[in-house]
Amino acid sequence: MINKKLKLTELNRVSVEEYKDQDKTPIIVILDNIRSLNNVGSFFRTSDAFNIESIYLCGITATPPHREIQKTALGATDSVDWYYNENTLEVVDVLKDKGYKVYAIEQAKETISLENFKYNNEPIAIIFGNEVKGVDQNVIDACDACIEIPQFGTKHSLNVSISYGVVAWHLINQRIG
Repeated sequence: MINKKLKLTELNRVSVEEYKDQDKTPIIVILDNIRSLNNVGSFFRTSDAFNIESIYLCGITATPPHREIQKTALGATDSVDWYYNENTLEVVDVLKDKGYKVYAIEQAKETISLENFKYNNEPIAIIFGNEVKGVDQNVIDACDACIEIPQFGTKHSLNVSISYGVVAWHLINQRIG
């Protein structure tokens, strides 16, 4: 049998302590007023999978511990570093002062299409916005640029946690490829 499914014991998972000691991908994720706790949990789980530096939860975005976050995070709230700040703009300003380039993942007039965005392992922050309103315009104004995921259907919309998975894979693929 060529494609035998691996058992959980065969996945060689690291412990939370080992994970915390690993060098992280220099990407910070900022959640700007994400209302769905399931989406927040998905961000934690994807961040764990790609060894992301940290997550900033801003505005109305819920924080752990919470049963609805845990349902999708599956324990990733223990492994991924996270911080809360009521004001997304404050987080953007602090990160820019520390040398991070900050990008909103948003549909806007002037965007970089994701397939054209080149990631060279430099410290960046990527911002994802509210499921209905997107990233706040004041936050977009403070960013270095907007990155847009090309879409070809009638909705021109992806679930925010799915968008994160697409963007994270694109960035990580460039890092390891």
